[in-house]
Amino acid sequence: MSGTGYVNGEVSFWMRAQHDRPVRPPLQGTVTADVAIVGAGMSGLWAAYHLTETDPSLKVVVLDAHHVGYGASGRNGGWLSQLIAGNRSLYSQGPRGLRGVADLQQAMVDGIAEVVDIARRNGIDIDAARGGNLVVATTQAGLGRLEARRDADLHYGLPSTSVARLDPAGVAGHIAVDGALGGLHYPDVTRIDPSKLVLGLAALLERRGVTIHERSRVDGILPGRLEVGSASVVAPRIFIATEGYSGPLLGGRRIIPVNSSMIATQVLTDADWDRINWAANECLSDAAHTFIYAQRTADGRIAIGGRGNPYRFRSGTGADGRTPDATVDLLLTRLRTYFPSVEFRCEHAWSGVLGVTRDWCTSVQFDRATGIGHTVGYAGHGVTTAYLASRSLADIAFERPTDAANWPWVGYSSKSWEPEPIRWVGVHSMYRLFRIADAWEERRGSQRTSLIARFASHLAGLAH
Repeated sequence: MSGTGYVNGEVSFWMRAQHDRPVRPPLQGTVTADVAIVGAGMSGLWAAYHLTETDPSLKVVVLDAHHVGYGASGRNGGWLSQLIAGNRSLYSQGPRGLRGVADLQQAMVDGIAEVVDIARRNGIDIDAARGGNLVVATTQAGLGRLEARRDADLHYGLPSTSVARLDPAGVAGHIAVDGALGGLHYPDVTRIDPSKLVLGLAALLERRGVTIHERSRVDGILPGRLEVGSASVVAPRIFIATEGYSGPLLGGRRIIPVNSSMIATQVLTDADWDRINWAANECLSDAAHTFIYAQRTADGRIAIGGRGNPYRFRSGTGADGRTPDATVDLLLTRLRTYFPSVEFRCEHAWSGVLGVTRDWCTSVQFDRATGIGHTVGYAGHGVTTAYLASRSLADIAFERPTDAANWPWVGYSSKSWEPEPIRWVGVHSMYRLFRIADAWEERRGSQRTSLIARFASHLAGLAH
């Protein structure tokens, strides 16, 4: 417990509730497989799912340095979302152009329902609730960004039925956010408990014959072989599915771990929920540059996240999950600003890392010469992306002529991140500028996004 009276650290509020999580043995000796997968999070497990769904005879071995769901898969905000990570304009420069991005966008929308259906058919209760995503703007500048965002969504293939403009009354009809000037609603977005999904998926795969080894840190990856201490896996195909932890395995500066923090509040009373009119299990976010993301949990709390301390020097991952009290206070302050009629307190705080490429785009690669492939760069939109990117990886690894093998993230590469200390300075400067821009817009009632924020977007590689 923290000195301030809440649980601080561990994997997450979600995983702490899973008291009956099985403990799987570490890898011993040398084993053979058709496919070896590094990482027992959503990416690795969905890859194993797609492989065994297509060919049940495949022998698949999954390794994790810690345990199933230890990384972002057990720590995230629990949104099945249609959001594509990164700059869609960059994807549109690929060989399939705008049509390719539109196909991927439709796949993201469809993927939400597909994940829920797979869980339902296999008896995995993931607390799914399709309340949509309410995005609120409390400044005119933020409202302008949402207008531009909707235009871009439609341009890149999101159906008009999948995003709606809302005036202040429309926002209040979903959730009574104090000071909201308008917003957007994405009806397909679905709330889940991510720990129940990742643990249920692991159990399903084991019933299919997939072997999962925990406490099995991969020390070396060679063509056809994974080294795990004195043990090893020999396999002609190897998938790296470690997302924000992928830097040491991929080499170079292809991806960095960006930190995101979350808190879970106390269980709110029925009167509290009535006051804020949060009745339809919507996922909530806002138009700020340093945005928040939140959900109403199945047991009646608000789980809310934001960046806090965004990046640790030399790509540290902060594995203990502890969150500075200042970050907890920032998230509680945002809740109290949006819902001043409710008294909030934190009961659990945790942190984790998400994988970010230099242009924030997802990449799916498979090298036929070495038999090694990877998926990286979900940039915080990983719950649906993991399901689809792992399908792409499975299909290209086995040369299957599918739509997933041709989505624009297949073969996509971002340039490398800058070396330290330039990288640390750049990331922290970007977020500091975004925070300054938010404060500027709120104080001045800005009509347009500030020049400070535009510069920060260019610095981050987010500008379209």
